Amino acid sequence: MNCPACKGVVVVVEYEKIELDYCTQCSGVWFDSGELELLVERLHLDGTGLKPEEISALAEKDVHEKPRRCPICGRRMKKVVLGSEPEVLVDVCPVGDGLWFDGGEVTQVLSQLRCKPSPGGRTDRVINFLGEVFKAAT
Repeated sequence: MNCPACKGVVVVVEYEKIELDYCTQCSGVWFDSGELELLVERLHLDGTGLKPEEISALAEKDVHEKPRRCPICGRRMKKVVLGSEPEVLVDVCPVGDGLWFDGGEVTQVLSQLRCKPSPGGRTDRVINFLGEVFKAAT
């Protein structure tokens, strides 16, 4: 798979049976819809708005950033905003193939959830893992 942002090489990184597709050039991350669902389930993040169907239902944000194509189906992805302070702009496949996060954006979204309780500190462990693997500030 090629990176939808920079066309670089995307490698698969696995953590607790969740495969994340990571661009070695721009540090972006592709989540197939099933992978994001697994992450939400494992971190007990139900009700946080991170389920794929909840993200897909968000209104498209009107921005000047160049549209990107889904690396799976090739369709133009819509841009939606997740989180706040800062808002995180992600690209969502219109038919549900997955989501694209630019470098550091996954960690930004998960960091906003740090204040919410998570059994066994799983959220902190995964945030720290993502920070190391994706070279994102946590």
